[in-house]
This record gives sequence, structure tokens and C-alpha cells, in this order.
Amino acid sequence: MSDLIWTPEDHAWTSDCRLARFMKRHGVEDFDTMYRRSVEDPGWFWQAALEDLGVQWDTPPSRIFDATDGFPWTRWFIDGRLNLTTNCIDRHLANGRGNTTALIYEADSGDPEDRRIVTYAQLSQEIDRCAAALLAAGIGKGDAVGLYAPLHPETVAIMFAAFKIGARFVPIFCGFGAQALIDRLESCQARILFANQFLHRRGKRIPTADTLAEARAALSLLERIVHVDTDEWTNFLQTAEDQPTPQAATAAEDHCMLIYTSGTTGKPKGTVHTHAGVLAQVAKEVGYAFDAQPGKPFFWFTDIGWMMGPWELVGCLFFGAPVVILDGAPNWPRFGRIWEIIETHKVDTLGISPTAIRLLMQHETGEGPGDFDLSSLRLLGSTGEPWDERSYDWFFREVGGERCPIMNISGGTEIMGCHLQPYPVSPLKSMTLGRGGLGMDVDVFDDDGHPLREKVGHLVCKKPAPSMTKSFLGDDQRYLDTYFEKFGRDIWCHGDWASIDADGFWFLHGRADDTLKVAGKRIGPAEIESALMECDAVQEAVAIGVPDALKGQAIVCMAVVSGDIEEADLVEHISKRMGKPLAPKHVHTIAALPKTRSGKIVRGVIKRAYCGESVGDLSSVENKDAVEAISQLAPVTQS
Repeated sequence: MSDLIWTPEDHAWTSDCRLARFMKRHGVEDFDTMYRRSVEDPGWFWQAALEDLGVQWDTPPSRIFDATDGFPWTRWFIDGRLNLTTNCIDRHLANGRGNTTALIYEADSGDPEDRRIVTYAQLSQEIDRCAAALLAAGIGKGDAVGLYAPLHPETVAIMFAAFKIGARFVPIFCGFGAQALIDRLESCQARILFANQFLHRRGKRIPTADTLAEARAALSLLERIVHVDTDEWTNFLQTAEDQPTPQAATAAEDHCMLIYTSGTTGKPKGTVHTHAGVLAQVAKEVGYAFDAQPGKPFFWFTDIGWMMGPWELVGCLFFGAPVVILDGAPNWPRFGRIWEIIETHKVDTLGISPTAIRLLMQHETGEGPGDFDLSSLRLLGSTGEPWDERSYDWFFREVGGERCPIMNISGGTEIMGCHLQPYPVSPLKSMTLGRGGLGMDVDVFDDDGHPLREKVGHLVCKKPAPSMTKSFLGDDQRYLDTYFEKFGRDIWCHGDWASIDADGFWFLHGRADDTLKVAGKRIGPAEIESALMECDAVQEAVAIGVPDALKGQAIVCMAVVSGDIEEADLVEHISKRMGKPLAPKHVHTIAALPKTRSGKIVRGVIKRAYCGESVGDLSSVENKDAVEAISQLAPVTQS
């Protein structure tokens, strides 16, 4: 395996990381053996792992799981009782760590005066006050608590307050428009919503009044909206006595969170997650893959409205690792803002998307990673989309100094965690996702359901895991159709293209519903995009499939470039790299690609805009002018 870029033997800390100690305790010598044992005997693995990680049960489970009703309806931690807030917050106070840092908040302004450091004791007090106020407002166990606000200390308190009283926390991305907000609140029947009066983005104040008014008018069950960024929040907290709020008696399978994920058709899908399922999966991932440690700051550039926000908060606070929160853009008000934060707070782990890295690669003089002290970094993380090799290698080399492993993880909202992730006890290749996640019995299948190696196929999971969604809220059939239709009720088909190379390393190739099929040849857009990114002039790229009378579908690419480069040169590059049959019909150079606030490129929107179709809801798109620019290309280029 001469193409390895990182090996644990060269880094002394890996031999004493949490997973290495767990393996030694159970007499396991190498990761491959550890992985096989975790999927062959999941009952043993989950019990042993949760004991090792220090999960605190109010009542230990009598059995680890019950699959009597089949894979889709598996129940976990039978008869067990625990609460997420007890495990992530209260136990640190009980252990005398109340004065240690829980949250480090960095505001959009970038002004150190706006920075806030929140201890576990301070966070606990805010959680208790919010929990008591929710109960005083008539919100209790099983009720939905909506959130339409950025990741702030107050919104962290709201999440854990909901967990504490047994309510169901419903995070909603605060960049969504009114209809997207209405759809989600209507689905979960929320009676209370916490929201910001203003959002802050690149120094601008963006009011939410019209969106909230429209939602309030459309939702008969919504009784109250509390503005978290005004005196209304303080007044809400004062409606209850300032004293500890008792934890609700929450069972392992009690719902803690509803997170909505968009589908290609129909209303958003409400994924349903439980106290024990979330804690088991997230603690395993943050503890074993990222080796989170007390007092070592963890910074994942994300938002509480997406899965990674709650994932980061639950996982890090469980282990006592301070969470660095940035409410803003990665390059505002200074291009080197991310590196500045790492230097200032001595961040141990940085997680960021490939799209954000491609943006930061374009740094100005004096604002690149080499201009800051990043020596505190020990691990890097990424998720959200496939990498291209140039950007991945830049991240590994320039940010991590070739000494920090990239924990490139992949899963989804519907499993509140990862199917795939590397671990610090195993070597890495460029762009790999390592092996399967511990306890996740994953494979790659061809269309007929047979295991596939060294070719692209369907990512599947052959056994249930504790964090998998408990159906979709109010729609069992859609849940079954989404994950269990293709290969039957015993195989979860995730909807991603993946491959396993000859050495057993996993790679992702994009979403199955983004697949390009040209003259009968099927390829993921990530491969075309990666080929384009090999050109130094190309900063970002996207590939879509458009109708073609001859081939059925033709490839069209859009690229953000620096300097002058001809479309013909880019087409020729892909032709040489991928073969003439997969050469794109056009490569358009454009000013910007449409993205969400979290930096995800919206391929579906791009395709619909280019093909002259209705683009649909653009509430999650930050730069809507980029969509309009793409739509202007369509009449000229599809002749």
C-alpha cells in the first residue's frame, strides 16, 4: 500500500487513544478484527462500548436490542432509562467540573468583545431555567419544541432543556423561508418556537419578522414565538422559579429529536431519534473516531439547524470537550477567520466541508493557514460531500501539516451519525472514508444485491443500528419505500454511491439520485467534478445531467475559475481524463455556484435552473443570484 498518506505508527498519541485502550482491554490487536467483531456480535459491542465510554444509565437495559419485528422496526436498549442532558451536562457538575469551559462562542462580527465563554455551571443554570419555563408554559414530555435560530449559547440551552423535560427538539435551519418553516412545524405540531428577530451574516442584519409572521398566521397550533435575541428570552426565563429542574423519566426509546431531511419529491421527511440511540452512536463516533478529550476544544463549522450541530454538541459535551461555535462565514470579516480561531483557542479538532476548504484555498496574502499557529491541531474532520484530490491534499498538507489524520465521515440525518468513518488506529489514503463505522455492517452492492469490490455500487447496511430513525414521522410507508424497497426488508439502502478498493478502503461517489447516465454508461458527478478540479485554474465545479436526444443524457459542467481558460480546454481535459464518451457537452465558467449557508452545492437546483424548469423552494440557498445566472444559460446552450 504505497499510496498511504498517514499511518498511526508515526504518531505516538494513537497508541493511547480511547479506541486503542478499548481494543487492548478486549484483547483485540488490530482494527479490522475490531470491526468484524463489532458487526458479528452487535449485542456485545454496543454493551461493551457504552460501558467503556461511560454512558450513565438511570436503569440499565435488560437486553441490547430486539429485532423480532424485523430490521426496520428494531428496538434498542430494552427496559433501559437514561437522559441526554444528564449525560452531557449534569454529570460534569456532579463530578466537580462545573467551572470548566463548555462553549466558546465567536460572533459574526469577529470582534473579541463579542466573544463569550460559557462554563458547564452557567450552561446548566440556563438549561434549568429554560426547562422550568417550558414546563410553566405547558410544554412537557413528547411535545415538539421548534428552533429557528443560529447556533448560540442560548440555542444550546434550549436543546438540552427540551431533552431534560422529555420534549422533542426540532432544529430548523434559520436560512429557510416561510413555507419550509411552516411545513416542518405543521408536521411536528409544534406549539412553541424559539427564533431570532435578526440573523447576522457578513456584517448585515437580516430581519426574520415577515417569515415568522407568515408562519404564525398559517399554523393554528403554534401558540408562542420566543425571540431569543431580545428581552423576550429573559422574560421567558423569568416565568419560572430559578431552581434546578428535575429530569423527566425518559426511557431509552423515548424520542428526543425530530430532524427534517428533504427528499427529491414531496414534503420534508421527519426523522425520529431517541435518547439512547443518539447517545450511543454519537458518543461512539466522537469518542473513538475523534478521540475527544476533556478541555480540548472541538470546532466543527456547522449550524444547529443541520444534523452536525446536535451531533457535535451531544458528542463533545458528553466527553467534556469545549465546543467552539462560530455564527458567521468562514472568511468573514477576515479571510483567515477559521485559522485565527484555531490559533486563539488552541483547537484540537477542526471539522469542515470540502466546499468550505475550496473557498479557503483562495486565501489572500497573510490570511492562509501558514500565517497562523495551527500546532494545537491533532485531528481534522469533514463530511457532507465527496472530496476532490487537490482540495483534500491541500487540507491535509497546509492545514494539518501532514500530521493530522482526516476523519472523513459519512452518514446522514436519518441515522444521526455515520455509516463510514476512519479511526486513528488505522492508516489513510487520500480522500478515503477508512472502513465501516464500528457496529455498522456496511457493504457495497450491485443492482442485483451482490457484494461489489473495486467498482462503484450502492452503499448498504445489513444490520440495524441504535440511532437509525424510528420510521418517518407519521409516514411508515415512505420510510419503508425510501430505505427498504430496493433490496428488501433486511437491507438498508442508503442512496449513496460507494466503492471499496483492493486494500479495503472506502470511497464515496455522490448520491444515487445525482447519477449521470450517458449512452448507457453510469457515473457519479463527483468523478467528473474531481477531474475538473485537477486543473489549477478551477476553484469549484459541479456536473449535472441534461436531456440529450442522442445519448439520453449529456454531461454539462459549471466551473468557477481564476484567470483565463477556454471552455474547450476544460472539455478536452475531462475527455483525456475520463474518456471521450464521458466528455461534457459544455463546461460553463460562472462567477459562483449556488450553495446553502452551510456551504453545500445545490445540484438539484442547478440542474432545474439550467434545464429551464421551476427551481422550487430557494429558501436554503444563500446566493440566489447565482441561480438566476445559471437559468440565463439554458436557452443558449440546449439547442
